[in-house]
Amino acid sequence: MDVKLNTIRLVWVLSLAGEILNNAVSFAVFCVLDFVDFILCFVYKIIDFWIESQWKPCYCSSAKQHIIEGANILVSEECESKIVCLTSTNLQLEDISDTLYSRPSIVAQLSKFIINDLNKTKKTTVTSTFTIDSTIVEVLRGNVVPRWSDCDCKICNSWTSSSKDTLFVKAEGPKDKAREDVLFIHGFISSSVFWTETLFPNFSTTVKSTYRLLAVDILGFGRSPKPTDSLYTLREHVEMIEKSVLEAYQVKSFHIVAHSLGCILALATAVKHPGSIKSLTLLAPPYFPVPKGEPATQYIMRRIAPRRVWPVMAFGASVACWYEHISRTICLVVCKNHRLWEFITKCITRNRIRTYLLESFCCHTHNAAWHTLHNIICGTAGKLDSYLDTVCNRLKCEVTIFHGGDDEVIPVECSYNVQRRIPRAQVKVIENKDHISIVVGRQKAFAKELEKIWKRSKCD
Repeated sequence: MDVKLNTIRLVWVLSLAGEILNNAVSFAVFCVLDFVDFILCFVYKIIDFWIESQWKPCYCSSAKQHIIEGANILVSEECESKIVCLTSTNLQLEDISDTLYSRPSIVAQLSKFIINDLNKTKKTTVTSTFTIDSTIVEVLRGNVVPRWSDCDCKICNSWTSSSKDTLFVKAEGPKDKAREDVLFIHGFISSSVFWTETLFPNFSTTVKSTYRLLAVDILGFGRSPKPTDSLYTLREHVEMIEKSVLEAYQVKSFHIVAHSLGCILALATAVKHPGSIKSLTLLAPPYFPVPKGEPATQYIMRRIAPRRVWPVMAFGASVACWYEHISRTICLVVCKNHRLWEFITKCITRNRIRTYLLESFCCHTHNAAWHTLHNIICGTAGKLDSYLDTVCNRLKCEVTIFHGGDDEVIPVECSYNVQRRIPRAQVKVIENKDHISIVVGRQKAFAKELEKIWKRSKCD
């Protein structure tokens, strides 16, 4: 008994020591990253001006006071006023997450303190009701982010030559005699190949002959358009899915299969088309209930990006979410040179490993990834409760949730959180599988599970 008690105490002490060490190292590392991102801000401004002959905005810029007058925004900053017209995308300010421009780091807080201290003696007159980040204003005015750091290969720019403003959709199955339609929505920094290279070849002959499988590259990823003047809001993503899939393929009723960030797009689509959904299958849905009194967007950002060096996935998410210029540098190295990395991978493996995951990981721009991450994951924090309640109360379809037991990106508790809002939802935890291997590596088994879900929905 004493040995067991001592063992428990030892484990507790080691766990506490590990947590303290992780916090100490994390504080030091992220202090350095705060400073590096601060320096990179000026470095990119110089390079952007040198290459493109004009300064480009970033979210380190100060906020501008503004008021709305009809269809225009009157913007003022330091006695300078400008009129900004809203674009045809019907952009609404509530679609934009404040985490884009409100990520308080030590360097940022210190700079803000110094600036506020210097401005104490200045008399200011506030003529507007609220503020908006100057980068968003510049995007609305048409001053978009730079393109020199983006890849210019045929895959990443295939949409420009086709003159189409619709998403890339990989469709398989009968064109005229399809009895069922299935919409597949991938997750963050991925593409339709996540489905087409894994599940599509493993569906039964019956499914291939009766179901029309529609895998979409969401806006800004894969072979879909990557407009530089887009803020990649939830509204834009959903409208493009409707235009490119539901309208283009004349889909009346359909099943949805979605992974990770794609689950949010799936829920938003289901809420807009409640009578058309036959089944809803979610893989690792990123749903964190927000405690009362907490700023929703900021709370979610700290849950998915906790500024910790361990586990590794938390560190990667924190770098991607907190640091605009460091993440742009990563995109410059990885995405702009993805053909080189694919070539090196093929040489090292002697072309024995298919590189479709690497291709899907690299085929996006920093602008698309940065805005999608903040505006979809963080920006929808205050909307997901109502979406889930709508699915619970208005949709009668079967809801099934799969989650990897070893998922370090989205914890398993997220799926159970969804089940609490939708009691009829079935949660299936796949042991020893993570965020990717929940599909990749078990595609045959998962394809069969999907077929059973669709068959049950058909019988209902």
